[in-house]
Amino acid sequence: MNTLIVSSALLCISIFSFAQEKPKEITELKLNLNEEGSHYFKATFLNQVWVRYNESNPGSLVLNQPTRQTFDIGLRRTRIQMYGQLSDRVFVYFQFGQNNFNYLSQTSGNRKIQAFFHDALGEYRVSKGNEKLILGGGLTITNGLSRFSQPSIGTIATMDVPVFAQATVDQTDEFSRKLSIYARGQLGKFDYRVVLSDPFPIATNGAALPTLSNNATFAQEGHHKQYQGFFMWNFFDKESHTTPYMAGTYLGKKKVFNLEAGVITQKNATETSPDAGLTKEFHNMTLWSIAAFYDVPVHAEKGTALNAYLGYFDYEFGPGYLRYNGIMNPASSIQSGYPGGSQGNAFPMFGSGNVFYAQVGYLMKKDFLGEGNGTLMPYVSLQSAKYDRLDKQMNVLDIGANWLIKGHSSKITIDYQSRPNYDQQGTALLSSGRRSQVVLQYQIYF
Repeated sequence: MNTLIVSSALLCISIFSFAQEKPKEITELKLNLNEEGSHYFKATFLNQVWVRYNESNPGSLVLNQPTRQTFDIGLRRTRIQMYGQLSDRVFVYFQFGQNNFNYLSQTSGNRKIQAFFHDALGEYRVSKGNEKLILGGGLTITNGLSRFSQPSIGTIATMDVPVFAQATVDQTDEFSRKLSIYARGQLGKFDYRVVLSDPFPIATNGAALPTLSNNATFAQEGHHKQYQGFFMWNFFDKESHTTPYMAGTYLGKKKVFNLEAGVITQKNATETSPDAGLTKEFHNMTLWSIAAFYDVPVHAEKGTALNAYLGYFDYEFGPGYLRYNGIMNPASSIQSGYPGGSQGNAFPMFGSGNVFYAQVGYLMKKDFLGEGNGTLMPYVSLQSAKYDRLDKQMNVLDIGANWLIKGHSSKITIDYQSRPNYDQQGTALLSSGRRSQVVLQYQIYF
């Protein structure tokens, strides 16, 4: 009887103690496949909503109506990642989602979300227990050129990545992804990626084929493989090699200083013609960059951190290559007499020439806005390009701030961008003032 009473008392105490414990917070959707958790399968979700005011470039049309300014709401990115370490050596990664979905997204087709697989790849770790050599293949963003050519968009320090670093985006790739085989890994503090890619033909990108002229465009005939390399030296902490993506900022959780260099090359990638296609000349594409990335805590106890990047990019697409691009463009077309593709918020993002890119951000102390309200990370970035067809240096300036409510998982970003616009005189593009846009973004990343 005494034993029963003691046992009952202990059971009541255990139940009471359990009831007092706070339930453990779930920080990730992860299924462990073995007891140690070294084999697992994981899922993440990301959504970036934009609310934007834009001063339209001269000549902009929205559904055939001249428009001096626009206000729009859109989904910059909506993604689902699924990946896992299935065994000591085998890793699998999938990403599914869609991009740049606003009221104009489906003017050429059905009003539906055109989601697609961004990545679908498998990897084999040659040496068990280390990352010296990982062999992979599939549809992947793994490539050369730079860290921002393969960015982890959920962790970027600015509102958006410098898209010019994704140099062939939606021309001979699928939103920067290509069908590739590759080797990547880390040898001590040396980080490397070597890639062989099978680029898509320009004819399958969904846009009208460009008219051939003395200015280079991607070749409409012939097919050649693309060779890429990316090499980086880690002076402090080594960066994660779980997925091929590269972080934008660790928010003070790592001490990172890297020097990097990258290259992409492809034979006969572009073509020119002085007589609208009767005779053609083909040109090799060679793109390379060197850069430094710095992301370190400033005061560990306060939680402050500094993020900075400085890079030089040398682009040789062929003579006179230049391409306008406007992110989630709020205008649908351009009046005659203005540069082709220059509507809305577009500017000459890609071209033969060279680009300097710099950004710096500062993470304020934790709970800067009060306990439980998060902190701020103001930033500034500059893309400064000297493209062959522009009359002078082109500067695109972004100034903004992240309100990190819960790190990257829940953040609000406001960004002001100032960009140049150009008048067309014959084949020349002459700078003629500036336009701006203001974007408010809310990101959920879990």
